[in-house]
Amino acid sequence: MFALVSTARAPYLRTSARRMPHELPLVFTITGGLVAALFAGLGAQRLGISPIVGYLLAGVAIGPFTPGFVADSHIAEQLAELGVVLLMFGVGLHFHARDLLAVRAVAIPGAAVQIAVATALGVVVAVAFGWSIAAGLVFGVAISVASTVVLTRVLSDNDALHTPAGHVAVGWLIVEDLFTVVVLVLMPVLGSGEAQSVGGVLWALVVAVVKLAALVVFTIVVGRRALPWFLGRVARTRSRELFTLTVLAIALGIAVGSMVLFGASMALGAFLAGMVVGQSEFSTSAASEALPMRDAFAVLFFVSVGMLLDPGELAMNALPILATLAIVLIAKPVAAFVVVRALRRPRRTALTVGLALAQIGEFSFIVAVLGGELGLLPPNAMQVLVATSILTIALNPLIFRVLPWLAARWPDTDAAPGGPPPEPAEHPVIVVGYGPVGETLVHLLRENGVAATVLELNVETVRALREQGVRAIYGDAAQKEVLEQAGVRTARALVFAAVGTPADAVIRAARDLSPDLRVIARAPYLSEASAARAAGADVVVTAEAEVALAMAEVLLDRLGATREQLDRTRDRVREELAQRI
Repeated sequence: MFALVSTARAPYLRTSARRMPHELPLVFTITGGLVAALFAGLGAQRLGISPIVGYLLAGVAIGPFTPGFVADSHIAEQLAELGVVLLMFGVGLHFHARDLLAVRAVAIPGAAVQIAVATALGVVVAVAFGWSIAAGLVFGVAISVASTVVLTRVLSDNDALHTPAGHVAVGWLIVEDLFTVVVLVLMPVLGSGEAQSVGGVLWALVVAVVKLAALVVFTIVVGRRALPWFLGRVARTRSRELFTLTVLAIALGIAVGSMVLFGASMALGAFLAGMVVGQSEFSTSAASEALPMRDAFAVLFFVSVGMLLDPGELAMNALPILATLAIVLIAKPVAAFVVVRALRRPRRTALTVGLALAQIGEFSFIVAVLGGELGLLPPNAMQVLVATSILTIALNPLIFRVLPWLAARWPDTDAAPGGPPPEPAEHPVIVVGYGPVGETLVHLLRENGVAATVLELNVETVRALREQGVRAIYGDAAQKEVLEQAGVRTARALVFAAVGTPADAVIRAARDLSPDLRVIARAPYLSEASAARAAGADVVVTAEAEVALAMAEVLLDRLGATREQLDRTRDRVREELAQRI
């Protein structure tokens, strides 16, 4: 899919005439790409801009148009393909129809209008600079979709992700992603030489839609039964490595199968696979295991795109770049703002959505690269797109920071003073582990009207709890993705009640996500309590100490000690033990 740049040069330093051995290009390309991305991403982070800008610049640095190390573009192409598959699998994992339905009245018409405006302006730019109308359509679609990574990161950094405006923006993004999936399916049909007449185009579209429907039905109907069953069998092995391998095999297997058997894109197959897994009880665990690898390959995807940029052509393409920047930074936000306000949503919501969408990213490249491969997009269009992406991703967090200033000077006249009251957390306590201790704790909390979310690695226990009406999530609590799903940012307390698993990793992950969270940890032995305390636990309850206290209380009671003496003894011993931890 990715015809990036010429593969005439294997990875080597231009100053050296000696070629690398045949076995080294893969290692050198991966190493060079990741190392360059690491330092460039750190530099971008220090400057307060998105690391994605650093990844793209790293690709420029190791590309064929700059001096120094040159990565093998053919290998980068294959790695980018994996990155796309895993990106789309991640989108499917997080796609929930209920999220879209909740904001459908704004997200669907808003995204449709904004995509139409951006595509139309893309055609205008294409015609103005001598490209074909087909190129303009592909280019317009590419600049109409925002980056999932950048949008969610910007909203999260500004505490807007879990607000009503953030929900609208995410729903808007889901519509754009679905639109991109449809475009990726139809582009090969429209770009092939098989359909030369209107009838041929219609017939090709019908065949494509039938194949697409067959793929969707097969994946959803068969996959909804087979995939959770298979994941459940693997989960019972309690092997994290096997579970991770299974998730990756499902993502890649369905992606490749969709292309080989149904003629669809691998991206669509990966999206459907993620959507099916995302509807099962294994969604959180699958995300926590697969998404870190997705992120690694996504980095290489951005690096491979950066390799396409020729700095020497920037001056030549200055006018198209400026015109495209105007569309992305001005036309798209204005269109979004107008639509949201026309649908009678608050002005702050309209500003939030419009500013968050003022960038382009990963799916823009997927559409553009496929368009280039099909001959629909001229080479300099990719140069314009990469340059625009780097600039808009760098500027978007800075642009979003003007939101409070705009909201203060342009307040909502139709909004209630002070805005809506904050919603209380539905599950203010997270309980890790559902052994005898966790079970007793959850029952006591429920008896006192306190809801709890249980994190458990036994899939049968999770299913039984859900049947009882207890919110339970299958996954490793040491993974931040699992804690996020459990609602750790809004929870009031986390209780580590698991046995046989160190508490420190879970506590550190929870503290990173919610520094003010109250953490109570269980430690079997006094020797393990200090590690939990060092990790950030507020209270550590040790089995050894509590057993000793219970025994002493029984003995002292038999010997005639008063209740006040027992209370003083218990408090003194616990205070002494706390000082030892």
